[in-house]
Amino acid sequence: MTSQSERILEENLVKQLQELGYKKVVIKDEEDLITNLKNQLEIHNNCTLSDNEFKQVLNVLSKGNIYEKAKTLRDKVTYTKDDSSTGYLELLNQIHWCKNQYQVTHQITMEGKYTNRYDVTILINGLPLVQIELKRRGLELKEAFNQTNRYQRHSYQSGSGLFQFIQLFVISNGVNTKYYANNPVKARSFKQTFYWADKENKIITQLSEFTARFLDPCHVSKMITKYTVLNTSKILMVLRPYQYYATEAIVERVKNSSKFGYIWHTTGSGKTLTSFKTAQILTNLEGVKKVVFVVDRKDLDYQTIKEFNSFSEGSIDATNNTSKLVEQFSNDTKLIVTTIQKLNTAIYKPKYLEKMEALKKERIVFIFDECHRSQFGDTHNRIKNFFLNAQMFGFTGTPIFADNSVKNELGKRTTKDLFQECLHKYVITDAIRDKNVLKFAIEYISTFKSKDEDEIIDINVDSIDKAEVMEAPQRLENITEYIINNHSRKTHNKKFTAIFCVHNVKTLIKYYDLFKAKKEEGKHDLRVATIFSYKANELDEDANGFIPDEDFEDFYVNEPSPVYSHTREKLEGFISDYNEMYQTNYSTNLFYSYYQDIGKRVKHRQVDVLLVVNMFLTGFDSKLLNTIYVDKNLRYHGLIQAYSRTNRILDEVKSQGNVVSFRNLKKATDDAITLFSNKEAIEDIVVKPYEDYTDKFKEAVERLYEITPTVDSVNDLPSETEKLEFVKAFRELMRLKNVLTTFTEFNFDDLGITEQEFEDYQSKYLDIRDDVKKEKEKVSILNDIDFEIELIRRDEINVAYILTLLAKLAETKKPNEREKQRKTISDILTSDTQLRSKKELIERFIEENLPLVRDSELVADEFDTYWTNEKKKAVKQLSEDENLDYQKLVDVISNYLFTEKAPLRDDVISLMNVRPSLRERASVAERITTKIVGFVETFINGMG
Repeated sequence: MTSQSERILEENLVKQLQELGYKKVVIKDEEDLITNLKNQLEIHNNCTLSDNEFKQVLNVLSKGNIYEKAKTLRDKVTYTKDDSSTGYLELLNQIHWCKNQYQVTHQITMEGKYTNRYDVTILINGLPLVQIELKRRGLELKEAFNQTNRYQRHSYQSGSGLFQFIQLFVISNGVNTKYYANNPVKARSFKQTFYWADKENKIITQLSEFTARFLDPCHVSKMITKYTVLNTSKILMVLRPYQYYATEAIVERVKNSSKFGYIWHTTGSGKTLTSFKTAQILTNLEGVKKVVFVVDRKDLDYQTIKEFNSFSEGSIDATNNTSKLVEQFSNDTKLIVTTIQKLNTAIYKPKYLEKMEALKKERIVFIFDECHRSQFGDTHNRIKNFFLNAQMFGFTGTPIFADNSVKNELGKRTTKDLFQECLHKYVITDAIRDKNVLKFAIEYISTFKSKDEDEIIDINVDSIDKAEVMEAPQRLENITEYIINNHSRKTHNKKFTAIFCVHNVKTLIKYYDLFKAKKEEGKHDLRVATIFSYKANELDEDANGFIPDEDFEDFYVNEPSPVYSHTREKLEGFISDYNEMYQTNYSTNLFYSYYQDIGKRVKHRQVDVLLVVNMFLTGFDSKLLNTIYVDKNLRYHGLIQAYSRTNRILDEVKSQGNVVSFRNLKKATDDAITLFSNKEAIEDIVVKPYEDYTDKFKEAVERLYEITPTVDSVNDLPSETEKLEFVKAFRELMRLKNVLTTFTEFNFDDLGITEQEFEDYQSKYLDIRDDVKKEKEKVSILNDIDFEIELIRRDEINVAYILTLLAKLAETKKPNEREKQRKTISDILTSDTQLRSKKELIERFIEENLPLVRDSELVADEFDTYWTNEKKKAVKQLSEDENLDYQKLVDVISNYLFTEKAPLRDDVISLMNVRPSLRERASVAERITTKIVGFVETFINGMG
């Protein structure tokens, strides 16, 4: 059975959209698009536009980039009527979002820098607001994503630029279907493409079911009008399904009842965006006086205000003091962001009560962020008792259940006790499955030895209550050395940053002094910074799962009490080191300013290791943080919150969040995962141990040897079926190696294959890939295989790197050494994906040109001249061999470099001085296209 073609997929989709209520319309080009737009706007606005009036409207629609057009879409267009009065035109009905005009068309051709035909376009009121790109079943979904990027580069903005109005893209190969918001190409990432799902978070991948649920006219309009956010960074953000369901659940509850509720969405899943949309929609509901967003720490207050204002500038008026908060309650401010401490003061202190009393019976909705921390004291009851008509909702990544609740004077209380029903749940296993957060790679590093020095003993830290053992100087020394020796491996040569959380301030001070002393001795160049509260008795208070909140107002003190004067003096010294490192001027009197600055520097990768006790372990998000070192007891929500600082999605290099624990937290980790997902989920959340992967790797090596016992036997594979088996077997080795290299103990000696043998097999693997690329016209079972070249490509190896090796080679006089260096260069050229196509040319340069270079510093200039000449010769040779117009060929290559899309057959045929017969045309055009792509691969790509 053959796979379903793209054409059939497209026809079926258009037919299904018609059944959903879209009217099919034939639009061949931009002229048809504009004619249809005028007609649809007239129907939608129940008016008739003269040519002059529509010309004004089209002029407005033609202006601006993607972001500006998204704003235009949500405004009314003003124009001067022929009778000189002002006309207003609605582009999209946002209040009654189902009351719009819906059409579907396909294969619109647009002429830009390049001619493109788009697959399926959904028009709402005549504007192209949803673009669907399809690939046939079996092809990678990323090809459709890349295609939309190419269209953006060369044709969406052409003509009147109406395709810049696209709000949402949908990409599908029939079995996998995703959606994402339109943005400039540089702001797009395949990691920001999403599956739709049902309320239980079951993802919907099939195109037909996705279409029925997501592309229903009312639903897709709702996603555009209500659930797409235009933030102040000029980026469009569309909500993911779980964010949509959570918002809808709260809005429905406020509309239809006075009950409370809470949302359990795992840490890192985007609760701020969810709560913003919820708050924004609630402020527009009839009968809701105010929406109050409550956080329980000043850092979250600052961070949330910043994020809220990024979604809608000026939407939040930050409440810096209680008087300001009371004023906001008294005036017409609809949306308030405040801390729970200030809210408590506003309803508790007599001087504010007179103004606040007027609000006691008003309908006020409270949204509590991270409600697992803030709601378990008197304050919750005080708010509930004061605001008699209040409705309370909580957001948490780690709810309080009976198992992890802590008894206080009010008894043991859970999140359910306080907020009643859980309205929507999206747990860590859901987030990892959907690739919204990363798995954790957890390593437990033993820090004790038995009397037999070779035997490391595993110690359950909970059974050790002697502080002197845990704080033994040699133990702290060993841990410090471990971090210094392994930090680069863990953070990919400091591409990322790390937090080191420790038991108490006393221990933190010892660690800081060790790092400082070793830096002064020249043993490392890590930028280590620290922050902690200088209170008495800063012990490991979070052993029950809670990480204590810091009350920043405690730090605005001029005369420290003798109890904590020592730790404050120590912090003052550490801040002096910080000031020297960053040319700043902080002190403990400016504690909060220092706190903010250190947070920003961690986020911008200006701090390598941040040393803390409790701070920054909750409520702090940084995508550039990938490692946490732990010398501290953590449990339940405290453990998950701390670990989750590391697992934000960023790029291909950041493959997991690294947790390096110097205590045996295995049971605590398993217990926490079991509580917040289920026992079976541990393997889904935690990367398996090193030994598991080495065992798997050895099994994969055996499988490889069964197919190809030696490197040379790859040459003798009799058919494509055997080659496919080899490709799959070696690809599995590459995937496993990619995980293994992140482990501290990674060593090729553990893998059952030598590094050289692995590289040799890799070269053969790439040979097969190159053959497949050359023979595109041939029907091959290898055509659709994903070779996953990104697992091979080494960012640091390119032509610039080879030039440094050539310079060394030019300096080398000893024949043996020269031969050794030549072999190194040859091996790299063979095993690197981008350099293989350049191998012959570079080796010729080494043979013919390099001996004539007298100064190694001139190697790069000589190579550049050589390369330019070879490039010109190659274009000339191609034009002569295929009898092509030279200048047109240069233009086609230039266009290919700009668009990143191989030229169309018609463009290639137009190069030919003599046109081949119709019968031969396809094969000749394909041959020439392959040569053009090969030219770019050889002479342009990888030259950085």
